[in-house]
This record gives sequence, structure tokens and C-alpha cells, in this order.
Amino acid sequence: MNGSAVLTQSALSSQHVDHVLDRTGSGQIPDRGVFIGVDTHQLTHHAAVIDPHHARLAHREFPATATGYRDLSRWAGSHGRVLGIGVESTGSYGAGLTRHLLTTMPGVEIFEVSRPERTTRAKEGKSDPIDAYSAAVQVVSRRTQARPKITTGLVEAIRVVKVPRDLAVKDRTAAYSQMRDLITTGPEHLRQELIGLTSRGRVTRALTLRPDPTRLHEPLQATKQALRALARRIRDLDAEIDEADKILTALTKQACPTVLAMPGVGTQSAAQLVITAGQNIDRMRTEAAFAKFCGTAPLPASSGKTNRHRLNRGGDRAANSALYMIIVGRMSRDPRTRAYVERRRAQGMTTPEIIRCLKRHLARNIYNTLKHDLMTP
Repeated sequence: MNGSAVLTQSALSSQHVDHVLDRTGSGQIPDRGVFIGVDTHQLTHHAAVIDPHHARLAHREFPATATGYRDLSRWAGSHGRVLGIGVESTGSYGAGLTRHLLTTMPGVEIFEVSRPERTTRAKEGKSDPIDAYSAAVQVVSRRTQARPKITTGLVEAIRVVKVPRDLAVKDRTAAYSQMRDLITTGPEHLRQELIGLTSRGRVTRALTLRPDPTRLHEPLQATKQALRALARRIRDLDAEIDEADKILTALTKQACPTVLAMPGVGTQSAAQLVITAGQNIDRMRTEAAFAKFCGTAPLPASSGKTNRHRLNRGGDRAANSALYMIIVGRMSRDPRTRAYVERRRAQGMTTPEIIRCLKRHLARNIYNTLKHDLMTP
């Protein structure tokens, strides 16, 4: 770019432009509104600019680095007043760019866009510029209203701690299953010794096994070696999970104490629900939007004379699972919930239908409570 007039970020924040020069060399920003679309990848991002009439103005590739993010925002602003930016994969490949844009361009609307529709790819093909232009078109046409999560606060800390914790739980479950299978198919002497023990008892006993390293060619000694290795893995995973649980308990108490105080809500359920909601829960304008996002909004399943609704199998399944576990716990221990279940059964509703109603009601309460917790300084 030519020219010598440099505009400061503070002077241009109201115009959504950051330290830019006019590419024509005049030193002035074109007086027009533009929209930006970004096709994100692990190492590079491809940005495209269009005007409100969908006219394609320019496109360019940038590295997925802090310098690349700054160059992208400056380049985008050099084409006019940035009115909106659509970014693909704001929670993965586009996370760094999204954080940069939310921080440095507070006056610009940032949207999370979907990958190009099949009709677009059928007509125009597939390339980074095409995907970037498609993202910009989604913003102009308002086909997307999704706002990206803010990932610079306490909720993001909860998420990053919970990710390896959940994986450790899955790995521990797999290790228990492998130990059970080895005992079931193992040598008879070892099988008779361990088959009657509980899962924890098997781990405790397997830790004491002493296989002979010179006889590992024998199935008995090899099985002992394998069982002891699995037991050590389970022991290590137990310690990892316990440490993560302590951290999550402290963080969730800080982030959503009112939610944790609700009947049947534990640390893991509260952590998942606050992760789903995000730090900026106000991006979901109503509790109905939150319920839809959690997959608890009822879907019509009517035909002819039948008028009914069914469970929603879409949305965030982890959040849906958290709501389900809370409801199951309340159905067995909470008197008010049990009374509701009995009343609904007397009306002819099935258990899945009752759970659907309870989850929808719970989603409403969770949203209002989370909003209070997250938006209270």
C-alpha cells in the first residue's frame, strides 16, 4: 500500500477501521460500508471483502498469527467502514482471530458463520476465496445471527480444565473394561482369584501382582503384566481426575454459585452448562434460544388427528446430557419432581415425554440463574 496518512485505532474505532492506508495512495479510507468473511484454517486464514450489494471487492490470505490478525483487520478496514465480520470455526481454527477482533474492534459485529451451503459449492466450486466470500454473504444477508463466545474469561478456564478431565474419565472407563475382559479370558487360576472382586478391588489386587520378567512368554505371566499395567493406568487417571475435580469445584463456585445451589446440580453438570452458555450469555437473547441450543425445545410430531411433541435430538448434546442427569437425580430424590411425574403419568404421558417437559422447564431456570451469575460482577 502507498500513502503516508496513518489513522489510529482510537480515532477509527467508531468507523470500525484499524491503522490503515487507502490502497490507491490517497491516504483516505473509502467512504463505503463493507463486510468481511474469513475462511479459517490451522496455519492460514483467507479473508474476503464485499459491499452491501454483494459485489466482490478483494480477497487475501493471512498467516494465523498475532501479526496476521493485525494485518487482516488493517487490510479489511482499508476498503471502507467495516459493518460486520463473519468468521468460520470461531471455537477452533478461528478462535485466535475471534479473540483479536472482539478485543480490537469492539464496535464491529462479529458473527460465527457456517461452511458454504451445498448449493453454493455445486454452483461455484470449492476454494478458500469462494468460502471467504460465502462467509461475507452470510453476514450481509443476515442468514447468520450467531455470536461467538468470549474466550478470555473464567468460563474458558473451566472449559480447558474440563476437556482433559472428561477424556481421563473415558480412558479410565476403557481401562476398566479391558481389565474385565483380560480377567474373563485369562488363565483359570488368575480368573478365579479376580473375577469375584469389585472393579476397585481388581485394581487394588492387580497392583500387587509380580509377573516374572523371564517368563513373559507364558500366558499367565503376560496376563499379570497386562493387568498390572492397566491398574497403574487407572491409578494415575484417578489422581488426574481428582485434581481436575478440585479445580473445577473452585472455578464453578466462583462462576455460578447460584446454579450450584440448585437441587440436583453438581460440579460437572454446572461446569458443562456454563461452558455451553459461554461468558457472554447475553448473546442468547431469550431462554427459548438457550433451550433450543441445549436440544430441549419441543419439536412438533403431529400428523392428522394426532397432536404431540417429541424430544429434540439436536443441539449441544453435552448440555442436554447434563440437564438429563439433573432431572434423573431429581426424579429419584426431589419430592416436588416426583409429585409432578406421578401427576403427569396419571394424565397418560410417557416417561420420555415427562422428561422432555422437565428438561424444558429446567433449561428455563438454568438460563435465568446462569444469566444472573455470569452478568453479576
